[in-house]
Amino acid sequence: MRWQQGRARIDGMLAAGQLERVSASREHAERLLAQARAHLALATAGSSADLDPIGAYQLLYDASRKALSAVLENQGLRATSRGGHVAVLDAVRAQLDPPMGAALRPFDRMRRMRNAAEYPRDDRPPVTVEDITRDQEHAEAFIELAERVLDQMSAY
Repeated sequence: MRWQQGRARIDGMLAAGQLERVSASREHAERLLAQARAHLALATAGSSADLDPIGAYQLLYDASRKALSAVLENQGLRATSRGGHVAVLDAVRAQLDPPMGAALRPFDRMRRMRNAAEYPRDDRPPVTVEDITRDQEHAEAFIELAERVLDQMSAY
């Protein structure tokens, strides 16, 4: 049975070149989830946040992005450079909101914070240990969400 929710949005993203079709791969999805778990562990390990908060936050964000990308890879979808990280969120949100919209909401803020850290400006505050502590629970939630839906979402 094909996953129907968000189908028009996904078709539009494919037509616009924001997403591309790839071979659906549960194995690749699991590999992305393993990477996400490792990134999360490194981001929150011991003093890594104290020593390098920007690096720790980048790992935290990458854990989140890879978890959501795993959902798409499992379906045979992948964000393109044209769609970027926003396409990952848009595609997953189109298919899972409702009911999981509240769980997905922090991703865009985290993406903007990671971009601000990567491309700093004087008018933006730096990443802090508190930011990492706050968003750790969101990264964990993204990984749990992906693990929960992989068996339910068939190849696109």
